[in-house]
Amino acid sequence: MTRLTRAEQQRRTHEHLLAAGRQVFLRRGFLAATVEEIAADAGYTRGAVYKHFGGKEGLWLAIIEADADGHLRGLREALAQATSRDEVIAALNPVDVADKDAAKWSAAAAEVLAATAQQPETAALVAAIQRRHDDEVVALLAEHTRRLRLEPALPLDQAVVMLGALGIGLALRQTVAPAADPAAILTHALDTLFPPYTREP
Repeated sequence: MTRLTRAEQQRRTHEHLLAAGRQVFLRRGFLAATVEEIAADAGYTRGAVYKHFGGKEGLWLAIIEADADGHLRGLREALAQATSRDEVIAALNPVDVADKDAAKWSAAAAEVLAATAQQPETAALVAAIQRRHDDEVVALLAEHTRRLRLEPALPLDQAVVMLGALGIGLALRQTVAPAADPAAILTHALDTLFPPYTREP
């Protein structure tokens, strides 16, 4: 068996800790999750979490940054293939907001926001990741709505913030009101945001 280089070992440890952190945050929420539990799930000691991420907050930031990058890759590909308004709407609505994991993740995210309200440095890092993600989404939508001659009902920067807040809110609602139909609500919002008419060529 080929021995891993030190860099490969570090990368593997990093990835294992990210995966374990995600599962523990989903299972326990952000506040109840501990560094010790995350490290144990990944098969390491707590020192590995601090070495790679500086602590629980740093691990959370790394997870949401990886999620943001993954979302952007998928959205970039889907929008590049879109040939109609309906396909743009489908690209913006790929996640089942009624999914139990989505609801749990949104609840954990709400805990993070509450916990970091009194931690300006951490709050600024969370906001920076969100802002970079939103700016990229706005740029992608600007490119492809122009290509398809779609006329959004709101300025795109406002639309992206609205859709993000609506998606999180609907997922959170599923933790207490699972009978709601969040997919239908989000689809209706997207239909309203991208009305069925186009710009003049």
